Amino acid sequence: MRLPLASGAATGAVAIALYPLFEGGAWFWTCLGVILVVTGIGVLGSRYTLPDWLVPPAQLVAVWIYLTAVFTGDKAWIGLVPTKESVLGLAKLLGTGFADIQRFAAPVPSDTGITLLTCGGVGLIAVLVDLLASRLRRAALTGLPLLALFTVPAAVASEPIAGPMFVIAALGYLGVLAADGRERITHWGRAVLVRRAPSFVAPRPASDAGALRLSGKRIGFAAIVLAILLPALLPTLEPNPLFGFGVGNGKGKGGSSISIPNPIVNLRGQLSLPTNSTVLTYTGSDSFPRYLRLYSLDIFDGEQWTMTARGRSEDRVSEGPMPAAPGQNMSLPVTEATTKIQVSEQIRGPLEFLPLPYPASRIRIEGDWRPDRDTLMVFSTQDSAVGLAYEVTTREPQPTAETLKAAPPAPPEINERYLQLPENLPSEIRDLARQVTQRGSSRYEQAIQLQEFFTKEGGFTYSLATQGHNGPALTEFLIRSRTGYCEQFAASMAVLARILGIPARVAIGYTGGSNASGEWKVRTHDSHAWPELYFEGTGWLRFEPTPTGGAGQGSATVPIYTRPEVVTTGGDEPAATPTSNSTGADLPNQSAGNRRDLMPDRDFGGVPVAVDEGVPVALRIGVGVVVVLLIALIPGLLRWELRARRRRSYARAAEDPAPLPHEEAVTPEPTGIVAARTDRRESAVAAAWAELDDALCDYGMSRQPSESPRALARRLAEQYAFDEEASAAMARIATAVERMLFARTPGDLGSLPGDLRRVRRALAAAVTRGRRIRAALLPPSTLLRARRLGTRMLDGFDRLENLRLRRPARRDV
Repeated sequence: MRLPLASGAATGAVAIALYPLFEGGAWFWTCLGVILVVTGIGVLGSRYTLPDWLVPPAQLVAVWIYLTAVFTGDKAWIGLVPTKESVLGLAKLLGTGFADIQRFAAPVPSDTGITLLTCGGVGLIAVLVDLLASRLRRAALTGLPLLALFTVPAAVASEPIAGPMFVIAALGYLGVLAADGRERITHWGRAVLVRRAPSFVAPRPASDAGALRLSGKRIGFAAIVLAILLPALLPTLEPNPLFGFGVGNGKGKGGSSISIPNPIVNLRGQLSLPTNSTVLTYTGSDSFPRYLRLYSLDIFDGEQWTMTARGRSEDRVSEGPMPAAPGQNMSLPVTEATTKIQVSEQIRGPLEFLPLPYPASRIRIEGDWRPDRDTLMVFSTQDSAVGLAYEVTTREPQPTAETLKAAPPAPPEINERYLQLPENLPSEIRDLARQVTQRGSSRYEQAIQLQEFFTKEGGFTYSLATQGHNGPALTEFLIRSRTGYCEQFAASMAVLARILGIPARVAIGYTGGSNASGEWKVRTHDSHAWPELYFEGTGWLRFEPTPTGGAGQGSATVPIYTRPEVVTTGGDEPAATPTSNSTGADLPNQSAGNRRDLMPDRDFGGVPVAVDEGVPVALRIGVGVVVVLLIALIPGLLRWELRARRRRSYARAAEDPAPLPHEEAVTPEPTGIVAARTDRRESAVAAAWAELDDALCDYGMSRQPSESPRALARRLAEQYAFDEEASAAMARIATAVERMLFARTPGDLGSLPGDLRRVRRALAAAVTRGRRIRAALLPPSTLLRARRLGTRMLDGFDRLENLRLRRPARRDV
């Protein structure tokens, strides 16, 4: 019965790691119930030796009955037995659960449908683990279903799985392996604990099987400890860390990289929740709303939009102005504005990227914040913007229509980066880009035509009930359904623009928010994605293909330079100031459907941001080597500290005069003082003997268990050719130890420190230089103590395994 119990415990241990996916704990208790049901059936099957092929079907039936009783008990017969109505009810709840998973981002509410899906999945994992471990006796293979369950929160959770959760899950798997080993061993008899000598003695013979019995546990515990400690201890040695998915070192606080959400993948789920809390507030010198950008995604591989970025130590925003906006001509008219931003303190987790209007020319903020020169994203590996107030100065370009129409081609470095498309992009999408734009038009005119295709002519509708932006999803959105939300609109326009030869990327951030008494409030409903297109001489300009107002994303606005009804100044040139619509009809509308904040503060372990600190690679490697050497010196430092402590003990005792017999003392001392002095002297002798014992161990010399102190002194003097002083010193130490063991007092200890020093020198002179270096840096006595500590811990687990709930009945022979 040990294996079914271990299988259930392992499933429960791994299921605990699902906690980041849910709000509240109702899901856990429901999953715990289904694990207990599966484990109970497994225990009964083993107890009554049912056929192995019968137990898994019985467990599945039990899981079905349990789910019926918990979720549709009102439709079942006597609340347990499934009926047609209960089966239909479960099917309906499953459909609801699948729909809710598509709608919500983690952590999801523990509603009935999602809880049913989770409980059913955990139940199936529990059945599979019990089948592999208890029925097929393939305990090692249980790691596959357990790993499948563990990877769900690792791939979906908004934060990295905590180290203790990994330890608990790993211990659960090790428990299955240990239980399997115990089951096999018990066929040969009862396991006996290994008893170990309390001090260093001669090595055990190779035939001793005690160490072999514990080797599996040692390997398992060592693997868990190394998996937890090594990533935290070893420095990062990437010579040129880059900003891309799949690489990083967690949150990276204090390090050279951080991790942020995969913004565009999680945007739809985050827009779906009904929360509408304030993310930040801002005021501007010109009282106009501005989009606030967090991320700039520049790579489309056919499956997802990702980004590359890099910060440099010389570009700290506190040390000067921001880098120049890419592609912006110094002679271009600009409007300079100052925006004061206050980030809310209610945002969960760190906020490692600054929401900023584009393009920022100067930022005044506390902390270590770095810009990426190509995108002007600003981030920090040390600080969080939660609760911070900062001031941003922007130099917003004011191009005319003629300027944009006459813009020359982008330079090769821009085209190479921002025109890349996958070779397998569907041909229907390439054809569509050319169909909706007129031949002979300038790139600016084609960009306007693309925007109007999405907002007016294409028959698109705004809806959150869609997903995806990869190749098939884009084809579905552009060719067939034409229903989506800002993710699809922004990604699709950027792809179509690249097909036409217009450099494009996707921005993620917030719209301008809503005005309240002269202050703009940006709420979670204002999360948004939009495309940015490049025009040489002007730089990157925002476009808005997503429907706005009540029929779309309510707080989104169409840029003034893209409107056909712009105010002109003597021709077709757009005016440098916004029209009246920008402060009236285009103010953000809060009547939009339920949305959720993009939550840039949450770490999905997906996108790492690399920060070039300007430290040479050789110096980083050197620092790593120094850290490793310091860690390697820990055993030597511990041995030195123990030796110093013992030296103080027998040095103090040597200063005390030897107590005279009571009848010879002129003034007899009180009995308590004499006893305390005697105990102190005995402790000093014991410390000196322990130090000699450790010295023998460190130099590779053994002390036989049957040797008396006097026999040991005689053997060492003869075997290692001690001189007269060392031999006499060893004899005095042996005499002091014998008096401590068999006489009332150890006698005179005045020469004990010097005697021990002479013996140590004699022992050191009898071994090689390499052995002396090892004794100083990696003393075997310290390593043996660490080993004995681990062995005692393993013995404790052995004792727990030998516990019996009831004593077996005695049988009379």
